[in-house]
Amino acid sequence: PAGDSWGIFTFLCAALCNLPALPALNCSEELGAGQSIQQTYDLTRYLEHQLRTLAGTYLNYLGPPFNEPDFNPPRLARAERVPSATVDLDLWRGLTDNARLAANYRAYSRLLCYLRVLDGQVGTAELRHRLAHFCASLQGLVLSIGGVMSSLGYPLPAGPAGPPAGPPGTAPAPNDFLKKMDDFWLLKELQTWLWRSAKDFNRLKKKVPPAVVTLRLEARGF
Repeated sequence: PAGDSWGIFTFLCAALCNLPALPALNCSEELGAGQSIQQTYDLTRYLEHQLRTLAGTYLNYLGPPFNEPDFNPPRLARAERVPSATVDLDLWRGLTDNARLAANYRAYSRLLCYLRVLDGQVGTAELRHRLAHFCASLQGLVLSIGGVMSSLGYPLPAGPAGPPAGPPGTAPAPNDFLKKMDDFWLLKELQTWLWRSAKDFNRLKKKVPPAVVTLRLEARGF
């Protein structure tokens, strides 16, 4: 009937006039563990790529035999102070997520200290610039891993408070060759850690659901 149509039309007009007073419907993304893990994985892969360029440049700076493709020296006792990623893969995968994240957090915190010492010792401005950029990225990775741990409810492990005056717990290398060997093993361990960390975070992001898109009502004018 005409009266009903007119009533509906009048109601719609009134509703349109009062839209500013209605609750606003906003779409926002909850930044949870899933997105934090994805960002950490992406940063790890970026650091892998960045280290390939940096390692080549630094090994050329060290000169032969360190920049030769087939150079594969035995690990010296001095190099044991660098956090090693050469743990049996089955043993590593058998650890809890918390234990692996804590190991990554501690290792990168310590490796960052070594790199900062290294940055202060190189002789070329270009290499110092590249090392400083890589240190900043690695610092970001440490913070990102800490964010993942917090989002999953894990406590942060104790780590180095800052860069030491020298390599932690050891005396300086007695000669130039051993100093270069220390630098070689530092880069080698970094490559292995980043390779394994990328696999860790790739597996972890499959276990943790991605960020959920939620609808939130914000009441306005009430």
